[in-house]
Amino acid sequence: MFSYPVRIALIAALGGFLFGFETAVISGAEKTIMELWSLSPFWLGFTVASSLIGTVLGSLIVGVPARIYGRKKVLLTIALLYVVSAIGCASISAWLLFVLFRFMAGVAVGASSVVGPMYISEISPAQLRGRLAGSFQLNIVAGIFIAYLTNFLFVGMGDDSWRWMLGIMVVPAALFAILLRTIPESPRWLILNNREAEAVPVMERLQEPDVPGAIKAIRESVKTHQENLFQGRYAKPILYAVLLAMFNQLSGINAILYYAPRIFELAGFSKAEAYLQPVYIGAANLLFTLLAMTVIDKFGRKTLLLIGSLGMILFLGLTAYAFRDPAHLGGNVLIYLIGYIAFFAFSQGAVIWVFISEIFPNSVRSQGGALGSFTHWIMAAIISWTFPIIVAGSEMGGFYSFVFYSGMMLLQLLFIWKVMPETKGRSLEEIQKDLGIE
Repeated sequence: MFSYPVRIALIAALGGFLFGFETAVISGAEKTIMELWSLSPFWLGFTVASSLIGTVLGSLIVGVPARIYGRKKVLLTIALLYVVSAIGCASISAWLLFVLFRFMAGVAVGASSVVGPMYISEISPAQLRGRLAGSFQLNIVAGIFIAYLTNFLFVGMGDDSWRWMLGIMVVPAALFAILLRTIPESPRWLILNNREAEAVPVMERLQEPDVPGAIKAIRESVKTHQENLFQGRYAKPILYAVLLAMFNQLSGINAILYYAPRIFELAGFSKAEAYLQPVYIGAANLLFTLLAMTVIDKFGRKTLLLIGSLGMILFLGLTAYAFRDPAHLGGNVLIYLIGYIAFFAFSQGAVIWVFISEIFPNSVRSQGGALGSFTHWIMAAIISWTFPIIVAGSEMGGFYSFVFYSGMMLLQLLFIWKVMPETKGRSLEEIQKDLGIE
């Protein structure tokens, strides 16, 4: 049914499903846990962001074990973290323990955001790499959609509905752990660790047309380089990864995903409607990510980002305009946010993990992926922690927030247009040469 590279890429991409589910599922529980533990806006922001603080740590530390122990073993560890955190968040009654398990889930998210795309990029043929690496993002948005859907389905189950919302994640997490046992180790990691004999049959199954030539190119790409990311020759990929990751979160995406029901209640929707509207947002997210996946290797990464930047500037601006009069927001907010999500999914959402996994050389890919992910998640933690404080602190908090996000997308447009390179259709070693990393 599926070719071997596609099958193992889709299994690895299931980490993205759990990433997306964990990201969005708290939106259904945040108001309940605020009341349950009598949390102020500051401590609610901290509770929500505790997962994101975990992602920062996970993305920062995972590069070393991924380099030493291999991509597959680290992915298995990540799957177990997801299982334990889901059980913990759903079953405990103490706020501090809840924060601890949220933090653990965040570590898994941060680690999977580095290792998942890294593994997929390393096992993918060049002509398929954009779509296969993009399957990680597709799984993220599928996880977000399912989280919103299960939140809506469980919201009427009484005082413990939030436990069902958080606990259901144990099912896909256990499936991920089981399926990971069927995939091979990354052949690039095997070669870089002097295990060529194990890499050859894997590369043959991955449809590599010139196995000896590929092995030689991989070895030559690292033989003159130290295993140290922070040196002058890597300045360009560092700059591109850090800026793209920052702009990803400065679009406000995680504030919207984490607080979607709250935003719709602010816009005047009833509680039931406020839990239903995010399902529409999740569906738009999934649809436009699918669309992006069909064209990312044809149009290229840069074109998608330019189109997305223009759309996000427009719809974030319209959302801000709607929030200028909090007393008369109306249903247009749903239309504007769906428009924003559509352009985000078609551009930043589809491109970020593909691009970051491509631009770093073999010798520092794990460190480079960790840097990009770390930047992404530190910005996510800041945005998600501060959003409820800003909204609670002023009637115009929603207006100020969306004006800021729209302005950041204008800066992103300039960065993409003037600075960012294109990587479509190039092998990882060719991209390295294009960036002047010899």
